Amino acid sequence: MRKRIVLSNTNALEVQGLRELDAGLGETNGEEVIGQVVGLMGSTVDSLRAVEAFKTAQGWGLFRRPGLLVREESVALSRKLIMSEEGEMLRLVIDGERGTGKSLILLHAMATAFVRGWVVLNIPEAQEVTNAMNDYAPLPGTTPTLFSQPTYTANWLSQINKANTTLLQDMELSLTHNLPIPLQSNISLSRLCELGARDPDVAWPVFQAFWAELMAKGRPPVLLALDGLNNVMRESMYRAPDTSFVHAHDLAIVNHFVGYLSGERKLGNGGAVIAATNRSHAPKSKSLDLVLTQLEERQLGEEEITEKDPFEKGYDGRVEWALGVKDVLKLKGLSKKEARGLMEYWAKSGVLRKRVDEEEVAEKWALAGNGVVGEIERGALRMRI
Repeated sequence: MRKRIVLSNTNALEVQGLRELDAGLGETNGEEVIGQVVGLMGSTVDSLRAVEAFKTAQGWGLFRRPGLLVREESVALSRKLIMSEEGEMLRLVIDGERGTGKSLILLHAMATAFVRGWVVLNIPEAQEVTNAMNDYAPLPGTTPTLFSQPTYTANWLSQINKANTTLLQDMELSLTHNLPIPLQSNISLSRLCELGARDPDVAWPVFQAFWAELMAKGRPPVLLALDGLNNVMRESMYRAPDTSFVHAHDLAIVNHFVGYLSGERKLGNGGAVIAATNRSHAPKSKSLDLVLTQLEERQLGEEEITEKDPFEKGYDGRVEWALGVKDVLKLKGLSKKEARGLMEYWAKSGVLRKRVDEEEVAEKWALAGNGVVGEIERGALRMRI
């Protein structure tokens, strides 16, 4: 019940003329649809649900079908994703204040990847990886010692298989793997994920074999996504044999992700590594905040870059290394054009029973802190309901 998602409201009106999210968003028609809401196809919705991209607090149950507002930032991100298919892989952190739509932009990136035929791997809530609620065990032969999470990894493989089953069923093993279970040489990658999901004891070796297959030449691009970056930029709640806390980067799944986020490892067939921060209930990380501030200042071309506080001891060198990204997408409020498009969609769906004119849009936009999308929804929909 905690994760229950309702994606359709049969009492809401069907919005006529709603265009679908297509693979070309960001190429030619991106500017045309800024400020409009686009619908998601049924297969894309199924894949997004499988990777737990939808969040319980996002209001999906108010509308007839899931839709996404096309923002300037989402069009720019779609362009970068398209460019990363053939060029250098995209490494990006999505940041912003609470309610600015970070998780929705991440969902938009995953939807674009699914539509374009990418393989998508998503860690939907980083807190669940680090809060010591899963079984864990040290991996022999790793220096420093890494810790696997067998049950979580098995569930993750199951999610990956359900979300990408159409692609994975058509891809067969092309490499030789030394696994603790027997494998047929011609099984599909979908079947490989099933074997790992069925037995947690072999889930991590199977995932490593699966990942090696994805990195083989000729495979589709890959999107690695993570929501709640703050939770993996600190020590986890797990304990090492000497009773010290295990750093989150010493958890095998997190170590795999930050290796690509930092740029130390490369995606063999193109793709992207995208992480979104959490500003509502996440722990503070001084190193994370410092690096994101420095990245934003460099993007804006500022001459003076914020330096470390010489009297502060709470910085973490491992976090600074992991955030070797070139870009940070700083989300702020919606423009008035985007806010109007969103409110008009609400009115067409029958959940906003007011006339959407310049005065109404300006009022809601101003009361929402210059267009913070979460506050617009709170003021226009939820307070009335």
